[in-house]
Amino acid sequence: MIIDYNLQVSDAQALTATAASTNVIDLGSDRDIGPGEDMKIVTTLDVAMGGTSPTLAIGVQTSADNSSFTTVQTSRTVSAGAVGDVVVMGLPDTNQRYIRLYYTLGGTSPTVTVSASIVKDAQQWQSYANAANA
Repeated sequence: MIIDYNLQVSDAQALTATAASTNVIDLGSDRDIGPGEDMKIVTTLDVAMGGTSPTLAIGVQTSADNSSFTTVQTSRTVSAGAVGDVVVMGLPDTNQRYIRLYYTLGGTSPTVTVSASIVKDAQQWQSYANAANA
């Protein structure tokens, strides 16, 4: 998975309450380019979720003027996530000029640190135990 700094909406963003992503992505004013290829939004938990019964839901928001945002997609809710947990969502085709993420925290005194980017392909590598007998 290749991460482009210009497509990074959060870089180790510490959350203690519901908040928007640190960065907003400007897709440009000339958007008559066709559908293109599918892109994904990958959010990684950099620090395990803390608090009592913490939850995290991630919304994709778009705006034409970079001030009033509308949610166009929401992720599954993550409960008590651990370091390295990943949430992968497809980037909707119905975006306006500006895109950001909106993190909704639940539980009592929830905390989490996240990084999120728009990428072409999400990393799907999985580690398994060695089945060979020594």
